[in-house]
Order: sequence, then C-alpha cells, then structure tokens
Amino acid sequence: MKRRTFFQRFGSILAVMGVAEAEWFQLGTRYQQALAQPSPRKLALLVGINQYRQIPALDGCLVDVELQKEVLIHRFGFKASDILTLTDEQASREFVESAFWEHLIGQAKPGDVVVFHFSGYGSRVRLGDSSEAMQNALVPADGIGVSSQDPKTVNYLLEETLLLMLRSLPTDRVTAVLDTSYYTPDSLVLPLRIRACQTPQEAILVDAELDLQKQLREKAATEQVGVVLSATSAPNQVAREIQYSGFSAGLFTYALTQYLWETTPKITIPAFISRVGSAMQQLGSTQQPSLLLAKKNQQRVQFIENFFPDTVSAEGVITATEEDAKTALVWLAGIPPHVLEHYSANSRLTLVNQTGATTELILRSRSGLTAKTQISSSEDKTFPQVGQLVQESVRVLPRNINLIVALDGELERIERVDATSAFATVAHVTSVVAGEQTADYVFGKRPDSKNKDFIASTSLIVSPSRYGLFSPSSEKIPNSFGEAGEAVKVAVQRLSPKLQTLLAAKLWRLTDNEGSSRLSVKASLEIISGIAPRTVMHRETLRTATQESTSKKSASNEIGHIATIPIGSRVHYRVQNTGNSPIYCMLLGLNSAKNAIALYPWQKVTETDESSEPQLTNITIASGETLTLPQTTSGFEWVIQGPPSFSETQLIFSTAPFTQTLDALKAAKHPRADQQRILPILNPLEVAYGLLQDLHNASTAKVDSNTIPADSYVLDVNNWASLGFGFQVV
Repeated sequence: MKRRTFFQRFGSILAVMGVAEAEWFQLGTRYQQALAQPSPRKLALLVGINQYRQIPALDGCLVDVELQKEVLIHRFGFKASDILTLTDEQASREFVESAFWEHLIGQAKPGDVVVFHFSGYGSRVRLGDSSEAMQNALVPADGIGVSSQDPKTVNYLLEETLLLMLRSLPTDRVTAVLDTSYYTPDSLVLPLRIRACQTPQEAILVDAELDLQKQLREKAATEQVGVVLSATSAPNQVAREIQYSGFSAGLFTYALTQYLWETTPKITIPAFISRVGSAMQQLGSTQQPSLLLAKKNQQRVQFIENFFPDTVSAEGVITATEEDAKTALVWLAGIPPHVLEHYSANSRLTLVNQTGATTELILRSRSGLTAKTQISSSEDKTFPQVGQLVQESVRVLPRNINLIVALDGELERIERVDATSAFATVAHVTSVVAGEQTADYVFGKRPDSKNKDFIASTSLIVSPSRYGLFSPSSEKIPNSFGEAGEAVKVAVQRLSPKLQTLLAAKLWRLTDNEGSSRLSVKASLEIISGIAPRTVMHRETLRTATQESTSKKSASNEIGHIATIPIGSRVHYRVQNTGNSPIYCMLLGLNSAKNAIALYPWQKVTETDESSEPQLTNITIASGETLTLPQTTSGFEWVIQGPPSFSETQLIFSTAPFTQTLDALKAAKHPRADQQRILPILNPLEVAYGLLQDLHNASTAKVDSNTIPADSYVLDVNNWASLGFGFQVV
C-alpha cells in the first residue's frame, strides 16, 4: 500500500472509531482461525521521530528506521512493500495505533513474522493519585502541545497499550524493539541526545488513549506473545544516541542491527542481549538492553528463528549502481561504528556471489553509512546488483589516528582556554568543544564531596573542583581525577600517560573483526573454579563456524546481561585453532582501572639448558590445537583485580609472528619469568603501533608495495582475527 493511500484511509478509520474497533478485533479472531500461509509472511512497522512539538529535536531516530529497514530487507528477507515506516509528523499517536491495526493485526496470520520498532522520546505520565499511577509512555510526534486551549493535555501512547496491541496479534513470532527510555537524569557531563523527556506533574492524558486501552484489555490475549527488547535495563539508565562523522543513531539500534548483519549461528535471546550489551559497553556507555517481556517458554528460544535469516553474514549491501554498474553505493551498517569511523579509501569489499566468482569493490569515499565503491578490475564481468550483499575483504586504516577529547560545557571560559592550550602539547590527542563532533572521552570537573569547606557567615558550601575524564555517557574514568584545587594545565599534564593508554586501546579495538575474519578460531573466557572451569563468554569467527560449533554457541552460559567476574577470580582463555594452518596469538587489554595489560609469553629458548634465561616468544597454535592462556601453574594464575568497573581484552590472531609487538613489550623491562604472565604495559602506544604494523606486514607480504598507501595500515581478513571480550568486574 502506498503511504499516501494509507494516510487517506486513516481519516475514515478514526472517524468511525466505535464501530471499527469491533471489526478490528474480529479481524484478529478470524485470522487466528485461518490456516497459515505456506510461506510465512514478514510484516514490519517502523516508527522514528526526530522532530517534536515544543521539545528539542533528536538526531538519530530516522537513521534507526533506515538501519532496521535495511537489515530486515537484505538480511532477513522482508519485502519492502511489507514494511511500513512512520517518521516525524506522520508518527502521531492516532496514526501509529491505526497503522498497527491496519498493517500488522489486519494482515498477519498465525506463523507470520511481525516486527515493531520505535525510536523517539519516552516519558512518564501520571494517571491517578497513587504512586502506582505513573506509567511509561512513548511520546508520538504530537505527544506534547496537543491543544492550545488545553496545553496540559498530552497525547502519549502508553507502553501498556502497546503491549496489549502486541497481544492482539494472531502470531507468536513477534519482536518489538523500543529504543527509548522514560526517566530523565539529574545531570549529564555532555549535552547528549537522550531519549527521555520530563512530563509535567499536572499533565493529563487524552481520553482516547485510555478508552482504547480499556477496550484492548477486554479483547487481547491473556499471555504476552513474542519478545519485547528494551534499550535500557534499569530506570536510572537513559537511551542515548551516538554521533559519528556523517550520521547519528540510537546506540541500542546500531549495536543491535550491526550484530544482526554479522550473525549466522542461531543464538538464544538472553545470549543475544548479552552480546549487544557488551558491544554497547565497549562504545563507552553503561546503558544496557533488556528483555522487557516474553512468554515464559521463549526465554531460551533461538532469537534468530523469529526472523528466518539468510545463511550468509555480511557487512553491507549494494543500494544503487552507476556507470554501467562499475560504481556502486554500499550500505555499511554491518561494520562496528568505531571501526567505520576510520574506514579509509582503498578498503575492499567482496560481493557475495552464489556462483563462487569473486568480485572486489574498492572503497573510494564514504558519507555516513554509505560508501561509494568501484569494481577493482576493469576485466571483471560480474557487476554488482542492487540488493547484493558484500563482505569485508581488506580493511584500510589511517596511521595518524588521534584520541579525541571533548571539553565539558560546564567548564568556565578560562578553563576551556587553558585546557585547549594544554592538550595541544600532548602528542596524538585532539581537543574539541563538547557536542561539535564525536569524542572518545570528556575532560571535565566534578565537586569533591570529601573536601567541602563550610562558610559559616553565609551558610554556603564551597566544593573545590577536581578535573578528570568521563566516558561519552558521563561515567567517571577510574584513576583519572586529581586533587581538589589542581590547575587545569597541571591536570592535563598529569593525564598525559592515561591518554596515551586510552589511545592505545582505541587502536587495538580497531582490529575487531569477529564477523568478517576468514581465520577459523574460537575462544572462551573461563573462571577457574572447582572441578571444571566455568565459561563466562564465548567468541568465534563466524564465517567459518560449523553446525556443531553453532549449537554449542547457542548453549552458551551468557544470560541476558553483560558478563560479570568477581574480584579475586582466577581466569584464563581457552583458545582453539579450527583452521588448517598454524596461527599466532596475542592478548592485550584494559583492566578495570583502565590500565593497559598484556600477556607476556615468557619461555625458555632451550628447555634443556637450565642456565638459559626466558625470552618473550610468539605463542603458536597448531591446526586443531587448543591452548589455555596464560599457561600457568597453581599459585601463578591470572587473578582479576579491582576496582569494580568495566574491563576489556582483545585476543588477536595472525598468520605471521607478532615480531614488532613483542619487541615493544620487551622495552618494558619487566623481570623475566619462568612462564606466561599478565602484566602491565608501560609503553602501550608503542605496543599498539607494533601490533598494527605486524598485522599490516602479515596482510601485505605478497602484495606489491607500490600499491599500498604509505600513510595507512592494510589488513586482510584472510590473515587476522580479533575477538573482543568485555566484562564487568564486581
């Protein structure tokens, strides 16, 4: 149905509300009694609102709609004609609710697949005098400022109404995604775009919404069908937007859809939420998704079965072609956003071709999520087609990547001037004004609650400020705050080593390629306890996953929230090379104190010579071999230290030795040990550069050096794999 026709029909639907409602419920009953179609139909209603009346605009909701639409069409086989989108002024409460009935309930049959997505503001509205009278609500485009005669009236879509509409669907293959939140925070370091707005206490909800909810309660099924995924897992969390060069999007929607692009193995719903939550945490946010509601017997169902996916994972899709199909526009939402931000010209993508032929596309430019590419060879006769999936082949990254630090808007003008001057002297760090562009961290201040001077004459409390670093979502970076009264320039100078560490971590995160790597490896993080180790997290390269490993992955112990490891736990990684050739392994990371750590692989060069000193030696994993890392004896295990915070490690594999990485680690001059140890990195930036150079050398060993950009790292998916593990230390 064309959108114009659809909206024209809305008027008549709403005009006969009393009669039409009964007919709508009869539709549901009739379809429940009907036989399912031989091929299940896939229907979606996607709602995104940036522009609101009387409240600040959001930035990423329309991009969210595009992210969902593209992944549903090209990854899960939805027809474009079966996806209805309502954006900005189209997304009034009446239109959203009517679209739900007309497009979803009115067409769905038992066994069909239904997806509902909402990106926009959420809020809380009072429906009575008791504390239980506060209800969560989605804010439509006309939610606030409905009537100039009655400005207190709000036209919200209650969360409970939505759940009742979901229960009115005649199929249980239902997935709802709510990228919104309901509680507004007391304060933020940055003026972030957050998807929650405050509703005045005296606000009154329109009667039509309450009437509809009452009628739904009388007609809807008693048990919730399908699953409802929420962008937040606690009332104090806010759904936030991420900003990158050329686009903004909901953090939850991007992480969710990006993982759906790369996912081939089926995965349980709790494990899926855990994976998406870990990705969100690694992007600098404590916001965590949750399973809002689901049928009791669906907690452990395979999430991807709700969508019936294709069998091939991908990083993107061809959306348009030019110049007789020799130039193609590619949607690249399958690449992690922190990687896409630095995805450079000359990167290469391979067309997914059922015939086995390989056609490479060279990236020439990128604007937001869309890249312009050209066929790599003029002799190639296989031209890209619209809708054809693409997979990453070669990743090109610039060598001159800096750490971006935003200056908090709460700093006084003189503080910002001093900070800008001070950061200009720190190598590889760029300072920007908060909110103007993407930032990795925020430099700001917070009052020191432990140093309050009481001024008796005025009864005022003076709280000396302490300068330090925050994540983009306002969490304090551990061990980054100085003493009260510290000068700005002194604070920046003190933070210089910490900034170099954070930049190093940013660089090795850019090697993430679990979804695109052609190496066949898998790894599990295990807690050593009792008779057998307990698996906390599991990762494996997906392009080479077998049916056996897929079923094991589905039975993973991940339980629907980010993995947690108690302080004092003894841990190790179990790593398996399931490929046909030997590979080399390296472990780098940030502990919960945000200090750089690495696995130092000490080994005696000559085992028979007791007088020989241990050396740092490459860890080699033979084909089919399984190793535990670090390989230690009782009393010398890797023990997780505090403070309670987020910790992350990167397991990196290569077809060539980590020569320059080990050379950089040797410069730390740690005392030699008899076995592998997890130790601090004293020169993390040099280690990160050595790592990227080693991967570059492994990828370009057989390539003409004249074709390699001098100012770039070139990484080939056939030669490296990088698996990220993020967990909360508690």
